[in-house]
Order: sequence, then C-alpha cells, then structure tokens
Amino acid sequence: MNRRMALATFFGLAGAAILFSLGTWQLQRLNWKTDLLAGIAARLEQPAVALPANPDPVDDEYLRVTVSGVIEPVELHVLTSGDLGPGFKVISPMVLADGRRILIDRGYIGETGKNTPRKGGPATVTGALVWPEETDSFVPAPNLERNIWFARDVAMMADTLKTEPVMISVTTTDNTDGVLPQPVSINISNRHMEYVLTWYSMAIIWIGMTGYAVWRIKRQTD
Repeated sequence: MNRRMALATFFGLAGAAILFSLGTWQLQRLNWKTDLLAGIAARLEQPAVALPANPDPVDDEYLRVTVSGVIEPVELHVLTSGDLGPGFKVISPMVLADGRRILIDRGYIGETGKNTPRKGGPATVTGALVWPEETDSFVPAPNLERNIWFARDVAMMADTLKTEPVMISVTTTDNTDGVLPQPVSINISNRHMEYVLTWYSMAIIWIGMTGYAVWRIKRQTD
C-alpha cells in the first residue's frame, strides 16, 4: 500500500469512526429521552396531590395537583394554534385559601373570545405544575399594549401579575368561565432517532467514498 492509499484509508476510517460515535451518542440520548418522557407520562397518570409549599421546577415539574381558591378576572393571552385553530392560552392569577397567589393556565379561547369578559371567581382546579421553556432569542417580547404574549414565561408573568413563579396547567375545573381546558403539553422534543439515522448514514456514505477513493488511487498506481 502506497502513501496516498494509506492516508486515504486512515482518514476514511477515522472519519467513519467519529461519525459512528456521534450516532451511538445520539442513540444513548434517544434511550435517555424515551425513559424521561415515559416517566413524565407516568407522573401525569398519578392521582393529584396538594400543592407543595415550595414547588421545585425540576423535581416537581408535571406533578399533578389540586387547589381551590379564587380566580381573579385578570388575564394574559398567549398566542397559540393547533387542532382548534388560532387562539390564545388564558393565564390568570389564582388566590388560594391560604393566601398564596399562583398562575394558572386556564386553557384555550378562540380569537373571537379574546375580548369577551370573564368573571373568574371561586374554583377548584386540577392540573400539572409546569415551567415551560418556550422563550429564546427568536421569540418576540410580549405586546403588553395589546395583551398578546408569544410564550408562557413563568417568571415574567409572575412578575406582571404579582404571583409566585408557579404555574398550573389546568386539565379539569368546576369554573371554566368559557375557557376550554387543554391536555398538558410536554415541551420536550425528541428528534434523536432522526439524528441517529443522520450520523449513521453519513458514516456509511463516508466509508463508501473512502472505498471509492482508495480504488481510484489503486487504479492510478497500477
């Protein structure tokens, strides 16, 4: 084997090894993410409990809870779309029996319901604790003048409505007030199988290209 063939083989095998290792890493991530999502799904099937005194965004996320109190007639509207069409998520403050103030995601209203007055009032709600990660550098700041938000930013909403940075995504309530509760959305993407296939495919293509390059060099040498 001459020097050119040796170099082509070395770089080909090294590149393939790197691509295969990236694919294997993504496969490990896929298994971890699958277990994580299965754990969340299992948690959402558990009976609801009382709201913890100090909910933790990591340990208590997606914990099902039931609370009673008074929903205040103040709303923040988060732009959304889905099977029900364009509309808004309704975020309101709720004052609990012990005086705590928290946020509740009451559910969905259509575009035409944005300016419909809602009274709030006494309610018992069951739902899951959520701290959605919906904001990044591409998400616009809320239009406070028109009361249109583009993400559920718990910290910012809590500061706006003077509540604890705690949000319950409501699944059932005895006071819908014209708002449609929604299933709890799990804001965790799982595209690792796509990445696994991409890296492994690139590794196979790399090996094929290496084989072709070695064959060309051999022919030129012969």
